[in-house]
Amino acid sequence: MSALDLLPWVFFLALIGVLLALDLGLLRREAHAIGFREALARSAAYITLGLLFNVLVYYLYERNWFGVGLHVGHPLDGATAALQFFTGFLLEYSLSLDNVFVIAIIFNYFRVPLAYQHRVLFWGVLGALIMRGIMIALGAALIARFDWIIYVFGGILILTAVRMLLAGNENVEPDKNPVVRLARRLYPITSELHGEHFFVRWNGRRAATPLFLVLLVVESTDVVFAVDSIPAIFAVTRDPFLVFTSNVFAILGLRSLYFAIAPLMDKFRYLKLSLVFVLAFVGVKMILSHHEPIPTTVSLSIIVGILAVGVLASALAAAREAGPIPLPAGADIEALTRSTLTAARKLIVLVVGATMLVIGAAMIVLPGPAMLVIPAALAILATEFVWARRLLQRVRHQLGTLVSRGQETRSGPSD
Repeated sequence: MSALDLLPWVFFLALIGVLLALDLGLLRREAHAIGFREALARSAAYITLGLLFNVLVYYLYERNWFGVGLHVGHPLDGATAALQFFTGFLLEYSLSLDNVFVIAIIFNYFRVPLAYQHRVLFWGVLGALIMRGIMIALGAALIARFDWIIYVFGGILILTAVRMLLAGNENVEPDKNPVVRLARRLYPITSELHGEHFFVRWNGRRAATPLFLVLLVVESTDVVFAVDSIPAIFAVTRDPFLVFTSNVFAILGLRSLYFAIAPLMDKFRYLKLSLVFVLAFVGVKMILSHHEPIPTTVSLSIIVGILAVGVLASALAAAREAGPIPLPAGADIEALTRSTLTAARKLIVLVVGATMLVIGAAMIVLPGPAMLVIPAALAILATEFVWARRLLQRVRHQLGTLVSRGQETRSGPSD
């Protein structure tokens, strides 16, 4: 690779460096709690930057600026490259929502004040950028050398989806994190926070603060999430430049996304469940890539559809229930088992039915029996949800009307 071929990478890394420097140096002169409006504005700014870079990606590949599409990245036309970047950016941004849920639990566990959380997230994101770059380079090298590794990546995503479906974030126990245990053995840790400092002088010697332990937990947790997200992005595109840049823009918005979403997490109870099916779909897409490749446009439509179902289901649930879901604490074993099975059945029906509904909707414009899949999906949902029963009745009525008209047309007018 010549020096000219390194220019796109150098320019991009310089841009990221400037954004991080502005955030840490100019925008964060003193610790303060980031409010919802400020977080929302920053999230919108990072999303806008990602979309603007998406436009730049189009011209980079379409006109081969700085050798992009020739010596840098894969030989793609501008439209294909831009679509792959956008799909990868949306996928990584969506998967980072799961990271937000876990980070909230970590901050709550260590009782980190809101004013200090941004500093932890800043350095956490910086470490994540370095680790993601290393893992993307390794992943690209493995895929280039071993074709069969794609099946391994797909299997990892499907297993991760199953694990997420069976186990929730409530199992996160930061004090049992092996990195935290190792840090406690190797370095003295203060008993209390010391402002936003990671290290202080304590009892005459240098010691780490609990805030540093929080940073270690966040960093190690992100490595675990990267094991899922890196294979996922390779299912969308195998162009290293697109993989890295879409990952970076998604990670850059993670801090602002956390402060915008964290206060509303209880309102998006089904969103994480939709991420489970996004991972499962991407895993299947990766496994089928050598035999029946799914076009990027179809992948984007399905991912958007699954996420939309999660958001819609969460909004409907929040509108119907003013308070949080009551926990059966203190109930006897029989009542607890009955409540758990009821909730599990309703959850499974929602996931299976909603997924089939999205697939059926996609079949309206794609090959497939949409007229069979959509009613079947509504029939499944109707076993638990009143709105689905009403919609199913309408669909049956419409189908009955169409069948009656078809029979009248075939029989013709009577003599």
